[in-house]
Amino acid sequence: MKKLKNIATISIGLTVCMWLQACTQTSEGTNQSTAQLQGKLVLTGSSTVAPLASEIGKRFESQHPGVRVDVQTGGSSRGIADARRGTADIGMASRALTEEEKDLQSFAIARDGIGVILHQDNPVASLTDEQIVSIYTGKIDNWQEVGGKNATITVVNKAEGRSTLELFLNYFKLKNSDVKAQVVIGDNQQGIKTVAGNPNAIGYVSIGTAEYDITRGVPIKLLPVGGVAATTQNLQNGTFPLSRPLNLVTKTSPEGLDQEFIEFAQSSQVQDIVKEQNFVPLSK
Repeated sequence: MKKLKNIATISIGLTVCMWLQACTQTSEGTNQSTAQLQGKLVLTGSSTVAPLASEIGKRFESQHPGVRVDVQTGGSSRGIADARRGTADIGMASRALTEEEKDLQSFAIARDGIGVILHQDNPVASLTDEQIVSIYTGKIDNWQEVGGKNATITVVNKAEGRSTLELFLNYFKLKNSDVKAQVVIGDNQQGIKTVAGNPNAIGYVSIGTAEYDITRGVPIKLLPVGGVAATTQNLQNGTFPLSRPLNLVTKTSPEGLDQEFIEFAQSSQVQDIVKEQNFVPLSK
């Protein structure tokens, strides 16, 4: 009887040991899986997507200490070209891919819109599409002609290669050669700083970026487009006419670290970051 009791005790002991060993191996396996996710990711492109990608990158790094995410701007055209050449792991584009770019892969991470901005002290509260076209083509060159002060209008335009420029021109049915600009800027922040520093300037930038800066006291305001207020809410409900996807772009179907980052950037784990930057999260 005593012998049988000892055998039972040994059997239980072995079972517990085996269970503990399995748990340890599972835990170690999980740690090894996390540790295996390491390396550097280079993202280049859209100045609209860059701040969002940067914040997502910081959270991704915090979950994967062996990973570094390097985000560089330069416009959507650069992001697409770098992704195609392989000089960037992932490109950033604040627009949909064109027919000529369909050899690439794109992954939407949020939506944004383009809004017309004035200095907050400019008394003009709205402009029709026709008035905006007349201002950008030089037919209207004084704010007095559209209900403002007697002051010369400073037209701020985007540089070639910026998706914001392409979408603005497409919506207002303009060619870039039609635009009579006094100032040509690159990224959104340059546009916002130019208008914030000039009470007579007019420009156009990402709605998300503009709203973000307005909440932090930057002296600009967004005008309606097509009679619809330029707000994140109207982007969400689909009524704002000048909207666009914010995309991550790769040369081929992403694998490994690229795939992990893109899936993370599209997940519910970063929707709070998307909202904090005044962009519209994707509907799942």
